Amino acid sequence: MTTERRAVGAYGERLAERHLREQGLVVLARNWRCAEGEVDLILRDGDDVVFCEVKTRRGATFGTPAEAIRPVKVRRLRRLAARWLEQAGVHPREVRFDVVAVLPQPRGATVVEHVRAAF
Repeated sequence: MTTERRAVGAYGERLAERHLREQGLVVLARNWRCAEGEVDLILRDGDDVVFCEVKTRRGATFGTPAEAIRPVKVRRLRRLAARWLEQAGVHPREVRFDVVAVLPQPRGATVVEHVRAAF
């Protein structure tokens, strides 16, 4: 991954985290990694644990940021969630998978779209 793509991704993750905190969610982990992959954000929403994928795109030429999440990614995130829950010893009432799509605009504020229970 290029330095520029990393910077765009990090920017999107910072905006997504700020947006979710403003919505009342509490960050439990950011960029949690294991041998199988990475979860961008793990949060608590009341009694629920939320695993959040953040997608940032500079344009919609190749589809919206949320459209970039393919079935393979969904399966991986579900496996990673199970692993994090086991390692953390957390047994939430509910587990939810959200997506935050971040689309910087040429002029004006960046668009941040939070899709709850995306998959």
